[in-house]
Amino acid sequence: MFNKRAEADFICMTMSSINYQELTEKIKFWGKELGFSDLGITDIDLSAHESVLERWLANNYHGNMDYMARHGLMRARPAELVPGTSRVISVRLDYLPQNAKFASVLKDKNKAYISRYALGRDYHKLMRKRLQQLGKKIAEHCSDFNCRPFVDSAPVMERPLAENAGLGWAGKHTLLINKEAGSWFFLGELFVDIPLPVSKNEYSKSAIKTIEKQIKTNDCGTCVACIKICPTKAIVEPYTVDARRCISYFTIESPDAIPEELRPLMGNRIYGCDDCQLICPWNKYAKLSLVDDFQARNNLDDISLLELFAWSEEYFLNTLQGSPIRRIGFQSWLRNIAVALGNAPYSDIIVTTLTEKLSEASELVVEHINWALAQQENKKMRSEKLAAEQTKNHRLTLRLIRSVEKGLTRDA
Repeated sequence: MFNKRAEADFICMTMSSINYQELTEKIKFWGKELGFSDLGITDIDLSAHESVLERWLANNYHGNMDYMARHGLMRARPAELVPGTSRVISVRLDYLPQNAKFASVLKDKNKAYISRYALGRDYHKLMRKRLQQLGKKIAEHCSDFNCRPFVDSAPVMERPLAENAGLGWAGKHTLLINKEAGSWFFLGELFVDIPLPVSKNEYSKSAIKTIEKQIKTNDCGTCVACIKICPTKAIVEPYTVDARRCISYFTIESPDAIPEELRPLMGNRIYGCDDCQLICPWNKYAKLSLVDDFQARNNLDDISLLELFAWSEEYFLNTLQGSPIRRIGFQSWLRNIAVALGNAPYSDIIVTTLTEKLSEASELVVEHINWALAQQENKKMRSEKLAAEQTKNHRLTLRLIRSVEKGLTRDA
C-alpha cells in the first residue's frame, strides 16, 4: 500500500515523468479497492481475431443480432471505436450467488430455471460505475488522460482482450475460464490512452503462443464436456457457438418465435442457460460472489413456472426493476414460460392456465401457448413406452444434474 507522502509526490509528476510501472501497481490496488475480482492490462492488437470474427459472421452464427455485423471489424479494432486508445484495462467480477440451487431447480420441471447471472441486479450499471471510478483515480495522476468504460455496451471483443490481459483463457464454449475462479464472472473494459505496461502471466503468454503457432494451447486439454452437454448442440465445433441454436440467444436476444424443433430441448430454462458452465470441471474452483446485488432477488432462484406466468405486465416491469431480465420485454417473457410449461409434466392446472391466457395474449405468445397445449395433450395420451422414450431424450440434462450434485455439492 502506498503511503501519503509517496502518493502526494506521485500526483505532482508531469505526464512526461510518470512512472507507468508504478501507476500500473496503483491501478491494480485501486481495482481491488473497488471490488473487482481481478484486473489485467493489454495492448489493442486483435488483428489475429479478425478472420475468426469474419468467418463467424459469414456463417450467420450471430442470428438476428444485426449489430454484430453492422459494426464489422471495429469490434477487433479498439482504436477505431475510441480514437487514441493504446491500452485496455480488463476487469473480472465474480457473480456466482450463494446457494445457487442448480440441480434442484433443473430437476423440478415445474420450476423456472433462470441463468444465475440474472438472479440479482443488472451488472451493467454496477460495473460501469466502478470502471468510471477507476478512470477518475487514474485521471488524478495524469495531467492528460482519456478513458472510456465498456460493459457489454459496444462492439468490443471482451474475451480476447481479457485473454491477452491475463485474466484466463477462452474455453471451447467460448466463455473465459480461470483455473482459480472457474467461469462464473462478468468482464468489463476501460479503454485508456496511456502506455501502461501490459500484464504478463501464463494466460497472456498462452494467448500469444496461440497466435504465433495458430494452435490452441490451454487448460481445456482434450475435454469436450461442454460440447457434449449442450442440449441444442449450439457449440458446433470447439471455440465456436452458433447463436441461433443457443438457448441464451433465443430466450434473451431474439424477439422472434423460438424454433419449434428447439423448444422441447429448452426444458424449464426460461432465461438463458448455464449447462456448458455447469459441466466444466474448472468450475469446481469458482468463487462465490461478494456482491450483495448479485444475490437472488424476488425468489427467482426457486419459483414455479405457473407463478411467473400469472404475472401481469405491470407486475413484471415493477418487480424486475433493475434486473437484466426486464430488457427482454413482457412478450418474450411469456413466450419463454409458455414453452417451459409445455415441457413440464402433464397437469390439468397447466392446461387450464395456458388456455385462459389465450384470450389476452399477443400473436407471438398465442403461437407458443398452442404449442405448449399440444405438448401437454401429447403427454396426457402418451403410453408408458413413449414416456420412457422421453426420459431417454432428456438424458443430457439428467447427466448434467448428476454431475452437478457430485462435483458442485456446495452450489447444487
